[in-house]
Amino acid sequence: MLVITTPTGQIGRQVVDRVLGAEQPVRVIVRDPGRLAPEVRERVEVVQGSHADPDVLMKAFTGAEAVFWVIPPDPRTENLERHYLDPTRSACEAITRHGVERVVGVSTMGHGIEKNAGHLSAARAAEELIAGTGVKSRALRPPFFMENLLRQLDAIKNQGTFFLPSRRDRTLALAATRDIAERGAELLLDDTWSGQGGVPVVSPDSLTPDGMAEVLGDVLELPVRYQQVPIDAYRSMMLEHGASEATAQGVADMAVAQNEGAYDEEHRTARPSPTGFRQWCEEVLRPALLA
Repeated sequence: MLVITTPTGQIGRQVVDRVLGAEQPVRVIVRDPGRLAPEVRERVEVVQGSHADPDVLMKAFTGAEAVFWVIPPDPRTENLERHYLDPTRSACEAITRHGVERVVGVSTMGHGIEKNAGHLSAARAAEELIAGTGVKSRALRPPFFMENLLRQLDAIKNQGTFFLPSRRDRTLALAATRDIAERGAELLLDDTWSGQGGVPVVSPDSLTPDGMAEVLGDVLELPVRYQQVPIDAYRSMMLEHGASEATAQGVADMAVAQNEGAYDEEHRTARPSPTGFRQWCEEVLRPALLA
């Protein structure tokens, strides 16, 4: 039995689609089963509830051979560390209690991020909790999600601009969620690996934000420019849009770490994933912009 968390999320949903093609028994944890596609709902076992609920995890992990573990973002959390670590501690108890053999989780790329790097530090701490159980584990380590740009479709279309706190002269490591899901599904289905470790998932690109703007302009056939937002202003903007203080500060601290080169070492040495930024813009962003 394979257990998948966040089966309606942008990564978990794609993992479900891939593992169902392998005809493996699949169980999902989901708050609202109605959000599952009908063809998925018919083929999976559903445990309804939150994977932040220890009782739900104990039920869902019963008889599980492997688990796909994701902590989804909560922009209104009041404590970033607890948001990542409390559910993961409960998961670790269920992993140990039920003898789960393998865990594939989503963590983050980065070095020197164990402290003071906001969401990056919290994600890496959760990864370490899972490893501490002794279970065979692989932590997928992506950098900046290309899909984050989908939140700026209006600005790209109407202003010809996208906004980030990233330095315009520094290469920004990128990953497409479909590559994260593909690697996660491969590991989930493969029962031959052992031990513990991190698996960087990064596109073959070496683009600065200005380089990304050039690609966007070529694909969309309109002028696109990049506007760097000061980190304090970016933090304030998040607060204005309803994020909690903890989330906004976590994003600000993460941006500082990225600008200081947290991703650089793994970006240079990681095996490139298939999807480049231009391909993603052609196949995902452009259709979304035109929809």
